Amino acid sequence: MISYLLPTRNRPDRLAATLEALGRLSAAAHGPVGGAEVLIVDDASAVPVEPEPVLRNGMPVRVLRRRRREGAAARNAAAAAARGEWIVMLDDDSHSLDEAAVSVVADAAEDVAAIGAEILLPDGRHEDGGLPEVFVGCGAVIRRQAFLELGGYDPSFHYYAEEYDLCARLLQAGWRIIHDWRLRVRHERDAVGRDMNMILHRLVRNNGWVMQRYAPEPQRQAALAEVIGRYRRIAERERALAGYEQGLAELNATLPSQPRRPMDEVLWDRFTGLAHARAALHHEPALRAQPVAIVDEGKNAWVIRQALDELSQCRITDERQAQVWVIGTMSPGPMMDAWARRRREHRRIIRPWRLAGASVAVDAGVAVSPWAWNHRDELGHGDR
Repeated sequence: MISYLLPTRNRPDRLAATLEALGRLSAAAHGPVGGAEVLIVDDASAVPVEPEPVLRNGMPVRVLRRRRREGAAARNAAAAAARGEWIVMLDDDSHSLDEAAVSVVADAAEDVAAIGAEILLPDGRHEDGGLPEVFVGCGAVIRRQAFLELGGYDPSFHYYAEEYDLCARLLQAGWRIIHDWRLRVRHERDAVGRDMNMILHRLVRNNGWVMQRYAPEPQRQAALAEVIGRYRRIAERERALAGYEQGLAELNATLPSQPRRPMDEVLWDRFTGLAHARAALHHEPALRAQPVAIVDEGKNAWVIRQALDELSQCRITDERQAQVWVIGTMSPGPMMDAWARRRREHRRIIRPWRLAGASVAVDAGVAVSPWAWNHRDELGHGDR
């Protein structure tokens, strides 16, 4: 069985719309995995949610009510109560676009604990965040037993970067995390309850905690500095410096109390995406023969620069002089968006890692199949 799990708090209209969307899925298509259910975890809403017990497609709906607000960790109780072997993690403003979870989990290797989805926003862009082995929490499929054995999400994170902490623990436990964009999720990204000062507070604090917990000692200070600098730039752009400064102060005050569980170098390279960037870029002949520029820098751009610096005869230059462009983010959604924009400029574009199952409209509504992506890679037109 597959369990669709979504937390909610004080957004009854948005929850109703999401349930309506889930009700359009085919219940029969879930037959090969023993059916499907929907679990709603009510994170202490002012008015308890009371949906219909069955969706229009026949999927049963259960509600777990929390007495106090728990944030992302509210999902832990729902995961414990779920009947499915796999949990589709959603939000009350995100929903699966089809039943692809059935085939995706059927194809999953035994050492895969979590699978990130293609997460589409209303404006056609992709969701920010994530890394090659870090999923985004509003659109992923997770092996229930692995999630429970590791204790689920750490409640101290509340929201933001809790996925990074969980994925770090999954890697340390011997699991893999992958992305498979046959699995598609639409995220409405409801603005209700979104406070940028609060968000930046938690982003700098929580991402700093992740670096403090898992970075090998030789990389720890540099990793913390990168997080602090990255979120300061975002805070300046979003005019949320007050929240950022509060979060930074809390980070500095709580660093000594964070449990140190440093990864070894091999796991750290996987977690940051460096291993994936090396696998993609070190075997690309064009990077050794022509001037290269890193464009559209974003999450973990330093990984891409390091992987290129390790290549002999690779000369990094500015965008105007380069013959080859490498997309400068390890986050899957922004990587794909940057590739779609840049390929119109008729340059050779190289993605910094390989993304399975990609199928996006890249030209005037023309969808490109996963096989076409691979063919384009061979022709030197790999996606971001």
